[in-house]
Amino acid sequence: MYKSLKEECYEANMQLPRLGLVLFTFGNVSAVDRARGVFAIKPSGVPYESLRMGDIVIMDYDARVVEGKMRPSSDTKTHALLYKTWEDIGGITHTHSTYAVAWAQAGRDIPVFGTTHADHTHQDIPCAPVLTDEMIKGDYEYETGNQIFDAFRQRGLSHREVEMVLLQNHGPFTWGKDAAKSVYNAAVLEEIARMAYLTLQINPGTERIKETLRMKHYERKHGKNAYYGQGC
Repeated sequence: MYKSLKEECYEANMQLPRLGLVLFTFGNVSAVDRARGVFAIKPSGVPYESLRMGDIVIMDYDARVVEGKMRPSSDTKTHALLYKTWEDIGGITHTHSTYAVAWAQAGRDIPVFGTTHADHTHQDIPCAPVLTDEMIKGDYEYETGNQIFDAFRQRGLSHREVEMVLLQNHGPFTWGKDAAKSVYNAAVLEEIARMAYLTLQINPGTERIKETLRMKHYERKHGKNAYYGQGC
C-alpha cells in the first residue's frame, strides 16, 4: 500500500553511509505522504548494511505505527511534530555527522563566513539550546521538536530559508521538499560545518562575509530573479 513511500525513504536512508554522514546506526531519514497523512521512517537500531525496504515503518503524525513490524526510530516523535507543524516539508534527516555535531556540542551557531554557506542560506546555522531537565525527563523526543520551533521563533527565522538546525549537545536535523532534499541539506550542512571549523583554525578572528556578497550569492540562487542553474 505504501510501496513508493517506503522506496523513497529507503533510498534516502541509504544515501547517508554513501555520503559519509553516518556510522553504524547513527542517523535516520523520513519521507512524508501528505495526501495520506503518514510518513515513512527508518526502524530503530538497524545497521545500514542490513536495512531492507520492507523494514521501513509507516507512521501517522501522532507517531503511531500505521504499518510495519519493527520499532520505528527513537527520533520518530521529533519527525512527527515537525511534519505536523511545518506542513510544507516533505522529508527530514537526522545524523550525528562529525563536524555538525562538533558545533552542536560546542553550543555554537555556524557563522556565514563565505559564499558556499550563502549559496544555501544567508543566515547563520542556528544551534538550539540544550533542553531543560524537565523536557529531558518528560517527552524528550517531542520536546526536541519544540526546542527547534522555539529557536526559529526567537531568532525570527523561516524554516523555508534555513532548512537545517543544530541541537546543543546532540546534533543536526535538516529538512526539505522531499527526503532526497533533506539528505542533500544534511551533506551541505556537514561541509559548511567543516569549512567553518577550518576557517577558525586558520584565523580565529575571521569575520562574517560582508552583506552585499552574502545576499548576492543567496539571491542569485533563491531570489525572485534567480539565475543559477538551468531553470525549469
